[in-house]
Amino acid sequence: MAVFNLTPSDPSTFILTGIPGLEAAHVWISIPFSTSYIIGLLGNFIVLFVVGKEETLHKPMYLLLCMLALTDIGMSTSIVPKALCIFWFNLKGITVGGCLTQTFFLHAGAMMNSAVLVTMAYDRYVAICDPLRYATILTNARISKLVLVGLLRAVLFVLPLPLLLSRLPYCGNRFIPHTYCEHIAVAKISCGDIAVNRTYTLVITLVVLALDLTLIALSYGLIIRAVLRMSSKEAHQKALNTCTAHICVMLTSYIPFLFSHMTHRFGQGITPHVHIILANLYFLIPPMLNPIIYGVKSKELRDNVGKYTCRM
Repeated sequence: MAVFNLTPSDPSTFILTGIPGLEAAHVWISIPFSTSYIIGLLGNFIVLFVVGKEETLHKPMYLLLCMLALTDIGMSTSIVPKALCIFWFNLKGITVGGCLTQTFFLHAGAMMNSAVLVTMAYDRYVAICDPLRYATILTNARISKLVLVGLLRAVLFVLPLPLLLSRLPYCGNRFIPHTYCEHIAVAKISCGDIAVNRTYTLVITLVVLALDLTLIALSYGLIIRAVLRMSSKEAHQKALNTCTAHICVMLTSYIPFLFSHMTHRFGQGITPHVHIILANLYFLIPPMLNPIIYGVKSKELRDNVGKYTCRM
């Protein structure tokens, strides 16, 4: 194995240690990492290709699915290739600029992912509660504007994170006990005061999560009320089926994120390797499962994937 020969005090680099305590198993750990990443890339690129080629899928729901695929690709690609370099080749060094860039993209991607899930919940609300006006309320132009608002929110909220890290002094210790440059993990190796970093991260996480989960809960509360007013059991089933995929995607996205965040904040008794593995699951599991979930639950998408697959 090649070793990235750096001194711990090199001011131009940080050193990502991977998964502390499991260094001997890095090669074995890389197998599920790389497999999940490849499956996720393949599935999401298939979704993008099929929706892009098939004009009948140029609808708000599938455009949002494409946005979800793009954020999933971006988030997983921001960390997995570097993690695999650590596992396979012991290439642990990362420049300070590269580390701050990675911090920005992975946190912005997570926030953008949440914004897309909120917009999907709104899409399902309109489809079920006001179906006759669906085409006029949720036009492709309006979806684009909502996605742009989510993107601007992500950039404006996350941009201070690398700026806060860049102002901190880093003394002798340049080792980050992680597979990627997570904001607080980088801040903890500083020899300066990181109270502002901790407070800002906690505030934006709570504000964004509270806002997004409240909007999603409100949408589904109105959906459930509308479903209960339907007299036909068949209508009940059809309405709930349209929401199943979105609910599954939300669970695969928010549950790993909440586990990771809670263990990072309050799980002092949890061993570091358990926390880091949980943190990585957020960037591996949703990108892998989301296209599978929508492929299984959406007959229109599934049929078109089959059509293009048979042509190859």
